[in-house]
Amino acid sequence: MDEKTAELRDIFVETTGSETVTETQEESPGSLTDELSDAERNERVARLVASMRDRYEFETAFSDEDLCRIVRGFYDGDSDAELAAALDAEAGESDVFVARMDLHLVRDSDRDAPFSLDTLRALLDDGADDKTCAAELSTQTDGDATTDDSVGIDAETVAHYRRVVETQREATRANDRFRTEFTELLTDSDLSARLAEDARRDGLQEATEDIETDVSL
Repeated sequence: MDEKTAELRDIFVETTGSETVTETQEESPGSLTDELSDAERNERVARLVASMRDRYEFETAFSDEDLCRIVRGFYDGDSDAELAAALDAEAGESDVFVARMDLHLVRDSDRDAPFSLDTLRALLDDGADDKTCAAELSTQTDGDATTDDSVGIDAETVAHYRRVVETQREATRANDRFRTEFTELLTDSDLSARLAEDARRDGLQEATEDIETDVSL
């Protein structure tokens, strides 16, 4: 046992009063939900959705029942187009996107912007509106060389990614609580632990970027 390991062990023993890790401590975060029935899982998802609606100003027009279906479909791997088709013949992908943002369900692909999201965050922090952001983002920097070629960024595109950025910030302020609980309810234990850790890591990175943006010298 090296000096660092011994130091950590001493801190653990002093804090817990025990030299061993209990069985409860070794259980994965999702272990408590492994024995839930489908009905119980659905009920918990519904409670989480209702809690989020009470806490935040939802933009979506979908009912709580439909939002629960979106949550379950999201974790089943359904695309926004598939979710829209399953919900309402008049609903579109953009409607599902808005609902997912309300629910803090950001996909990795949602971050694939045609410009730097860090640059967008900085512009938003300065109070820029979508039109101003579009004008600024239309001139892109490629490495150390700046090009004057317009990449066709419009205000509608900026509004889309503004929603992603705002959702990530909102989820971070909530410590990714809702995304983590959805994950633990609707995925297997090992996968939910990995996804929850990914969400926390993404949230920490987002929070760090915000801190760096707010610091002035």
